[in-house]
Order: sequence, then structure tokens, then C-alpha cells
Amino acid sequence: MLTGLNDAFIISGEKRNEILNNCISQEERKRTEGLIRPLLRGRDIKKYSCDWANLWLLWIPWHFPLQFDSSIQGASIKAEIEFERLYPSVYAHMLIYKKQLSNRNKAETGIHYEWYALQRWGANYWEDFAKPKIIFQEIVQESQFFFDNKGTFFCNDTGRIIVGNNLYFLLGILNSSLFFYSIKHFYGGGVLGENGIRMKHTFFQSFPCAKINKSITQLTVSLLVKYDKSLFDFLDKKIMKIYNLTDEEIQEVLNN
Repeated sequence: MLTGLNDAFIISGEKRNEILNNCISQEERKRTEGLIRPLLRGRDIKKYSCDWANLWLLWIPWHFPLQFDSSIQGASIKAEIEFERLYPSVYAHMLIYKKQLSNRNKAETGIHYEWYALQRWGANYWEDFAKPKIIFQEIVQESQFFFDNKGTFFCNDTGRIIVGNNLYFLLGILNSSLFFYSIKHFYGGGVLGENGIRMKHTFFQSFPCAKINKSITQLTVSLLVKYDKSLFDFLDKKIMKIYNLTDEEIQEVLNN
């Protein structure tokens, strides 16, 4: 997703409350609450957890609120009229930025989509954000994968998501020292600065994932409930044993 103007679409908790308090009815407030989604930046994502900064995204797709009307082609006055009618408080907020929003992308804004809409809204995968998902940031100094099972968060800048099956097990593998070591040394992550690497999803495809293991899954769930360094270390070594690393190889991974 791409806003094209973060100041308009990414708001603080205080601004969210202001917009909601300006709603003229309970019906509008309920609709508006569904439009404002919690947002994680890459820097907010940690190993097994996140430090949410109380930032929110105004999720306004092209042609909103008529985004599923396949008859609409290009910027729609009809959609804007409905947006103002159903979401007057949000519409008033967006009006403050209309000039800047209209100047975002002259080849598209006001032609392919309305001035108040996100520049890119993930049309082909937006529903994935409502699913249980692993969230990670791309530039890291250690594996930092977080699990959201409430379909809560959207991501900004270097935030990425993974959806699918066996996510608890996969989370344990991805957060392991072995996975980080492998991406750093063998699968394209490279070194950024002194210790950082680029945790790009295309690099993951070369990493051989172990067979689903119930013990790994259970330990990962325990770490999600309450992170404990000693439990993580136990899981970390257990994963390396599953990959048949020798004690010497385990020390090599842990030291690098």
C-alpha cells in the first residue's frame, strides 16, 4: 500500500479520537471506526511482539465507498458524493489536504482514482490483512517476526506480511538464529552497515523449511503468550537440532 501523502492518511490516536468525536451519529461513528485501522511501521516490529506507536491508517481505497462497484472506471464523482454523505467527519479531515492530495500523481490522481483515496490500496491482497498473519520488517539486525491473529494491523514502509497455514510453526523457524544466519550468509540477505541485513521475502524461497513439528509449534505459542529468553534459547537450539546441526555448527550460528 502507498498513501502518496502520509500526513493525510496516517494519524495519531488523538486525531482518531477527534475524528470519531466529530461524527454526527452513532451509525457514522461505527462506520468510521471500521475505516481507521491500527498501523505498524517497520521499526515497531520486534521478535514475537511489537511496540505499537498508536498510529492509525485511514483505509480509503479507490472509489471508496463504492470500491466494489465494477462499473466504476476512473475517478468517480458518485463515489465522492457517497463518501461525503456516509463519512462526513473523515471527509472533512481529507479536505484539509485536498490540494496536496490532488498534486500527488498528476498522471493518476483525479483520473484513475479520486483525490481522497490511497495512491495504492493493495487491491489484489487487502483482504490478507484481516487474516492471521506474520508481520516482519525488511531491514533488521536480528530476526524480528511478530504474529497478529486478530486481523488487526496494517503495515507501512518496510513492514511485510505472510499469510497461510501452520503460521505458529513457521514463526518459530523464522525467528530462529539459524534462519537469520542462513539468510545473512547463504540466501542473499547480505550485510547492511555493521550488523544489519535485508530480510527480503524472495530470499526465503531458498531456505529449506523443516517438517511441521508439534513441539516447535507449542513452544512458539508459549513465547507469544509471554516472551522468555531462556525459553527462546531452548527453542533456538531445538530448531538447530532438527536441522541436524552439530554442537560445533550450533556455536558457529550463535556466534555469528
